Amino acid sequence: MKHLFSLNYKVDNREIFSENLSDTEDFSLGFAETENRHTVTLTAKKDITLLEYKEYSHDCFENKKADKEQKYFINGYQSWTDTKEFYANEKEHNLNKIPQKVIDKFAFDRYGDSLFYDYKSENLHGYDVFYTKGKNNLFIASLNQNNAYLIIELERSTGKISLIGNVKGKLLKAGETFTLADYIYYFDIEKGINSLKEHIGNKQPEKIFGYTSWYNYYQDINENIIMRDLESLDERFNLFQIDDGYETFVGDWLDVDSKKFPNGLGNIVDAIHKKGYLAGIWLAPFVAEEKSRLFVEHPAWFKKDKNGNFIKCGGNWSGFYALDLENSQVKEYIKTCLQTYSDMGFDFFKLDFLYASSLPEYYGKTSSEVATTAYKFLREVLTDKLILGCGATLSNACKLFDYMRIGPDVSLKFDDVFYMRFMHRERVSTKTTLQNTIYRSFLNGIYFGNDPDVFLLRDDNLSLSKDQRKALTTINALFGSVMMTSDNISEYDSEKKELVSAALELFNGAKVVSFERKGKIINIIYSLDGKDRLIKYNTEKGVLI
Repeated sequence: MKHLFSLNYKVDNREIFSENLSDTEDFSLGFAETENRHTVTLTAKKDITLLEYKEYSHDCFENKKADKEQKYFINGYQSWTDTKEFYANEKEHNLNKIPQKVIDKFAFDRYGDSLFYDYKSENLHGYDVFYTKGKNNLFIASLNQNNAYLIIELERSTGKISLIGNVKGKLLKAGETFTLADYIYYFDIEKGINSLKEHIGNKQPEKIFGYTSWYNYYQDINENIIMRDLESLDERFNLFQIDDGYETFVGDWLDVDSKKFPNGLGNIVDAIHKKGYLAGIWLAPFVAEEKSRLFVEHPAWFKKDKNGNFIKCGGNWSGFYALDLENSQVKEYIKTCLQTYSDMGFDFFKLDFLYASSLPEYYGKTSSEVATTAYKFLREVLTDKLILGCGATLSNACKLFDYMRIGPDVSLKFDDVFYMRFMHRERVSTKTTLQNTIYRSFLNGIYFGNDPDVFLLRDDNLSLSKDQRKALTTINALFGSVMMTSDNISEYDSEKKELVSAALELFNGAKVVSFERKGKIINIIYSLDGKDRLIKYNTEKGVLI
């Protein structure tokens, strides 16, 4: 088998570039090849620090120049990163044209991968799962996500594929072994997906039809609004989730805002359970904002970079920073916060901004190892509670989270305000999240249950057209395991009520047979009541045609 690779590493204060070697005085390599799986391990002979592993030739991705109809599934770095099937003439959005002062002010480079991946206009790149279909079909999926992300890099002009093991920072002591790459590959996409399911072995989670307070009131919630909207729901719902805004500041999770919630949250949990619903709560456990009491009183709890600066994670709220997840006091604080809400009776935890766990560099560990450890910690604390991950690296959540947001936030305008379209790839956008919902749908029931984010049908505080609202509701119903809204449904007229009923019929009874991109149109075939039906979605206008 033809196999060409390179390895960058540090040893004895020297940086070394090694190419196509089996063994050196510093390490030995092990190669395991079965019909559809390729694994590479490294055993250190000295203490070494890994920087990058790259494969640029393999029998499974020989250079085959594609025609203009060839499509490439490019899986974004985290939940919110734009993800779709690209044509080779399409480019990835990046921050290269944004002034550095603007990037620094709003921390736009913290949401995605631009701090560690070098964007080049001639390439497309994705994470851990990839396929291409057309004249040449190929499916690749990493089984090494707990050690190192697999970056699949595509040269747009030639169709050539390279694989990069994001092993940066991994310290190996002499005698230790580490898996550089471990992936399956198939020339039949359906066989590849079925194989991934067999390897991951996850179970299909129960479907959630629920309410979340965010996409109507955002942080402007209070007890009256929450109780009113709770009262409006009927027996078809099974979840009511309180989102951001109940706490005084992000990070101060035990400080419930007494002006908004004078009776606390316990009475609301009781009211939710009385209606027969799961009670849900939102937290961002790995971060705190600059104005929080936690940040002011416990600066030593926050991770710093090599220059002594706090690790900023983004521009939301008053700016927010990463907690040090190797600090025992930090872990105890997070545990106390989560257990407090668990003991209060909350059944469902939406845990957000989880990408922050792997923004700092932790000595001797890859970013993937850090994320996996952090997510395992959340599962250990919450035991059998339902977890919905958000703003998270998807592959690390396998078998740990029940559900995962697989797109950015729905925006109240179809593609948000115009100037935000030039910003980071994780920006708020209904246009983007609908495509993520469709293209990441094959992960539903393999990695976790997919959460496409909310549907919205109300007429006020919303700029989506009636047809866009219908498309959003229909696609969410067809492709996800979670279907939620932030509307006060007591205000729905008969037309909106009929739309919800039709969507629930799809959500509970339909199965997507196939979808196919044709330029700006995605043709979707689904089966309902034994009959196949076709709908066409216009990705630029956000409507069904």
